[in-house]
Amino acid sequence: MTEQDINLTELPKGWVWTRLVELTDIIQGQSPPSVTYNEEENGLPFYQGKLEFGDVYPLPQKWCTAPRKIAEKNDVLISVRAPVGPTNISPGRSCIGRGLAAIRGLGGIEPFFVLYLIRAHEQILSGQGTGTTFNAITGDKLRNLAIPLPPLPEQKRIVTKIEELFTRLDNGVNELKKVQLQLKRYRQSVLKSAFNGELTAKWREGHKAELEPASVLLERIKIERKKNGKYKELPQIDTTDLLELPEGWTWARIGEIVEALQYGTSEKTNDDSAGIPVVRMGNIQEGKLIFDRLKYLPSTYPLIGELLLQDGDILFNRTNSSELVGKVAKYNNSQPRAIFASYLIRIKPNRDAYDPDFMTYFINSFYGRQYINSVVTQQVGQANVNGTKLAMMPVPFCALAEQQKIVEGIESCFSVADEIDATIEVSLKQSERLRQSILKQAFEGKLVPHDPEDEPADKLLERIKAEKMKINMNSKRGRAVNVR
Repeated sequence: MTEQDINLTELPKGWVWTRLVELTDIIQGQSPPSVTYNEEENGLPFYQGKLEFGDVYPLPQKWCTAPRKIAEKNDVLISVRAPVGPTNISPGRSCIGRGLAAIRGLGGIEPFFVLYLIRAHEQILSGQGTGTTFNAITGDKLRNLAIPLPPLPEQKRIVTKIEELFTRLDNGVNELKKVQLQLKRYRQSVLKSAFNGELTAKWREGHKAELEPASVLLERIKIERKKNGKYKELPQIDTTDLLELPEGWTWARIGEIVEALQYGTSEKTNDDSAGIPVVRMGNIQEGKLIFDRLKYLPSTYPLIGELLLQDGDILFNRTNSSELVGKVAKYNNSQPRAIFASYLIRIKPNRDAYDPDFMTYFINSFYGRQYINSVVTQQVGQANVNGTKLAMMPVPFCALAEQQKIVEGIESCFSVADEIDATIEVSLKQSERLRQSILKQAFEGKLVPHDPEDEPADKLLERIKAEKMKINMNSKRGRAVNVR
């Protein structure tokens, strides 16, 4: 007897507890030979796991000419490996790999009833998964899942009510996601007004006499570098396709206004948290450094001092997917003492001339992304931007005092947007909890009224059992004929 069996609740009159195998056929997936896969739409759509799943129906990415296991139209597809539990409905006949199983309702049970039934029990199924490499659930555990079964007419009422409530929820969620998209556009609008000078136009007018033209400051930096033997002449910037800058601003290349561009360590890391944390590309999230899932190097590592992050350092993700390469985040002294990995480039702005936050916001903006997209290269399936190309990146340059005022304005606008975003995230999580609550009520018999005239579910089970026996007998007869 399983823990789930022990905790079975009392059901409404006419309902019955059963097991998934008693009311469905379950077909375990099996991967066909890889030589039978194709992307030319030859054969049946081939689904391997959650990767192809949509909200209700999967989207094929591959096809198969020699399927070993087939799901029929309207079978419920369930992911049985990493992760366990997510579901979709097969839109037509399809090939299923070993990451999936197909569940086919019998006795007139509708596909969407099976879908919602499994989704109501997704957490239970996920909790029964095992495995050291990845989580997976066995066919026996899936088949033996305890299921509350209502009468067939009530099943139809349940599906209708769930879809009515889910439609309302979906409409609300779609509106929230529209606001999130608007906030994303708003942030880019703020950055545009920041980097074309509009955000500080009034402030700049009032402080005109105090602001040194950026071109003068840039020339002074070049002269100082020549004295120190650190100057390298970079090509003149073609501003044809760049933002038009206000009077007193200029364009500079990153290599002209930073003290250093430095690659991180390629030393192999470990999980011993007694060592020094190593920031990696995955720690750059939404323009911030997130100190989770860290790796470490021993505190005796000889290059720790050279690679220790310092306040104002900017980390540039030089290789990853096309969407993630070029993302940057700034380190500050309130964060844990750390060094950085070789997939990152440390940018050390000249703090007397360039504000690190100003540079971070620009590189992460639409305008920074334009440049990165224009220079990125593909190597072994990954996008790359090296230090030489990063040094050539044009950035807007104005007086340091104005940069700081711009950063202040950006952060003021973003803080309002962040508050709205946080509220939306709470609402989205609440809507998901409400979705699960609806499913819970549905399969506790609390969502729709009961009709005493409905045929009890145990009668339905009897018919399904007879149907299964008939199918098995026909199958045995077919095998006997083949033997003869």
